[in-house]
Amino acid sequence: MADTVALELVSPEKLLMSEEVELAILPGSEGDLGVQPGHSPVIATVRPGTIAVFKGNTVEKRIFVAGGFLEITPERCTVLAETAIAVEDIDQTAAKQEIADLQDDVKVAKDDAARAKAEAALAVAEAKLEAAVSPAYA
Repeated sequence: MADTVALELVSPEKLLMSEEVELAILPGSEGDLGVQPGHSPVIATVRPGTIAVFKGNTVEKRIFVAGGFLEITPERCTVLAETAIAVEDIDQTAAKQEIADLQDDVKVAKDDAARAKAEAALAVAEAKLEAAVSPAYA
């Protein structure tokens, strides 16, 4: 069995990452998924959270994803992310302001659809700030 698994991270705009990794931990909608070579096949949704890429026992990269889908095979893991940003590139001040603005949007929503849309955006913004403040697998 191989010592690595191919990890591809794709956004609507471009291929963000394509490399061989020893371990990646992904934020699945049902909980975190640890992906190593030989993983059982899985297709799942991705919740807002952090992808942690390991080299040995050390986290080499942390990437915040806002959601999307993933496919895992024994040799490969492909993440189709709505948006993705390196955790170290998250502007905490901007994220806090975005949260405040979205909290206001939730309060003034005129109907259930507008409120649901604002609440979903608020959950993503809160997850982004959490990723920046408390990096996963530190």
